[in-house]
Amino acid sequence: MGTGAITGYIDVAQIALYVFWGFFAALIYYLHQEDKREGYPLESDRSDRIVVQGWPPIPKPKSFLLRDGRVVMAPNTKVSAQAINAAPVAPHLGAALAPIGDPMLAAVGPGSYADRSDLVDLTLDDLPRIVPLRSVSEFDVASEDPDPRGLPVVGADGVVGGTVRDLWIDRSDAMFRYLEVEVPGAERRVLLPINFTRVSNRQVSVVSILGQQFAQVPLTRDPDLITLLEEDKIMAYYGGGTLYATPQRQEPLL
Repeated sequence: MGTGAITGYIDVAQIALYVFWGFFAALIYYLHQEDKREGYPLESDRSDRIVVQGWPPIPKPKSFLLRDGRVVMAPNTKVSAQAINAAPVAPHLGAALAPIGDPMLAAVGPGSYADRSDLVDLTLDDLPRIVPLRSVSEFDVASEDPDPRGLPVVGADGVVGGTVRDLWIDRSDAMFRYLEVEVPGAERRVLLPINFTRVSNRQVSVVSILGQQFAQVPLTRDPDLITLLEEDKIMAYYGGGTLYATPQRQEPLL
């Protein structure tokens, strides 16, 4: 027998290979089970009594200590309080859903949002992460970039939806996240995600929603702060506009 051989048919290298295969299979099982800590069990269109979890099964609940001292359990039995403002377009199972009422406010499809924590995101120094420029002095618009403050915000229909009054900065990443837009006639200021805009020296262009639809953008509870849940709702509104802003956008191209 050669070096490392245990018997005439088994050696150390062979055993090491089998151990690696077993470890890798166990790792895949573990990771696949861990990714079911959120979002499972799935809901079934056939019956409320059917538990859809697939294989492997949902793991046992585990406690997670968050940075702010809160303890959360996952998985848990928490059920979203959001109403599904949509109805199937056909009687068969799995049919697509069409929004009920104003599609921009239905919070379904591209306009849906997750039930994130209704708390302000913090920096490592326990300061609010996203804040308007008026509340911080260490940030400003770069001199070589256009300053959108005072510029009109134009929707996809060419109608002015408001005027930029301030910018909101992410202090952790040192980048702008939102434009604060004053809506004329509505006596309100709404936030416009920077990634939905195109800023020039003359105007701020937005193609996801129309000019009049700025008046319906979800508001923040605090004029100088934004929570994680509020961020999701605002992003969902503009995301929903990519499909629901006009009836034509919901139709096929051909």
